[in-house]
Amino acid sequence: MDPIAALNEIAYWLERDLASPFKTKAFRKAADVIAPMPPEQVKELALNGALKTTKGIGGTTFEVIREAVEGRVPDYLADVRARVDKPLATGGEKLRTKLRGDLHSHSDWSDGTTSIESMADTARWLGHDYLALTDHSPNLRVANGLSPERLRTQLDTISELNETYDGFRLLSGIEVDILEDGALDQEAELLDRVDIVVASVHSKLRMGSGEMTERMLRAVADPHTHVLGHITGRLVEGSRGTRPESEFDAAAVFAACAENGVAVELNSRPERQDPPEELIRMALDAGCLFSIDSDAHAPGQLGFLEYGAARATAAGIPIARIITTWPLAELLEWAARDR
Repeated sequence: MDPIAALNEIAYWLERDLASPFKTKAFRKAADVIAPMPPEQVKELALNGALKTTKGIGGTTFEVIREAVEGRVPDYLADVRARVDKPLATGGEKLRTKLRGDLHSHSDWSDGTTSIESMADTARWLGHDYLALTDHSPNLRVANGLSPERLRTQLDTISELNETYDGFRLLSGIEVDILEDGALDQEAELLDRVDIVVASVHSKLRMGSGEMTERMLRAVADPHTHVLGHITGRLVEGSRGTRPESEFDAAAVFAACAENGVAVELNSRPERQDPPEELIRMALDAGCLFSIDSDAHAPGQLGFLEYGAARATAAGIPIARIITTWPLAELLEWAARDR
């Protein structure tokens, strides 16, 4: 078995299972260490034990590499597959097969844990046709949000990567912070250039309902906005604890989304499960489009789409209204529409 593939697959399953980032990074780091080496060199160093003293290779990762170059599935990988390789959610299996991509993901350019390449490679491995890279905007300093200069550099990087892909497209994008006055936190020229803009509220989540409604309505009316991300900001579980929903006039916001062709995100992160069921029904009745997204901050978390597919199926959302089931050409035509 290819040792790099074994290390990265272990990391994928651990990330999908929300294991400690320190644990998953050890496997990805080891893969990065041996990636530049010729396969023959990796095999020789693994079999004679010299690889064990190489910086970035620990005892566990060394054993994975050694067993892989011996031509077998490493024990660690077999164990993690047996423990973790099972459905995350039930009920959305049919819809999950219809999802062609994901419009909300993060790399280590902001608060993700791995490189852009690693995110894209995993999306390809999962069979996606496309993945939008939507790192944070400058206002979210705690998440290392991208300045205009850094976003310009990232756009060049994405363009270069797309030249190497066949049958897959890495979409440029940004998760842009909705500022307190409803403005989008990035230069308009750059919002014109990216493929996908996910607009989300990240601050002052407890502001009054009237103010929050006006804030969100302005963001939805902005012609750059494609997707309204994790709409209530709630947290229902996980290491960050819980957080109540923001208060706003949901009927008014969903009416604006429908009028402006802005998709309501079904955020698939298990700690978010946003929007709540009653708001999904309201958005459905309002005629909104939906985007089932992982909000992945690590490659393994791209698998969270299973959660979103299950919730969408339970709510009875028609497939035609889920933009992440659309072919790439149709999605890009919609995203480039003149509002």
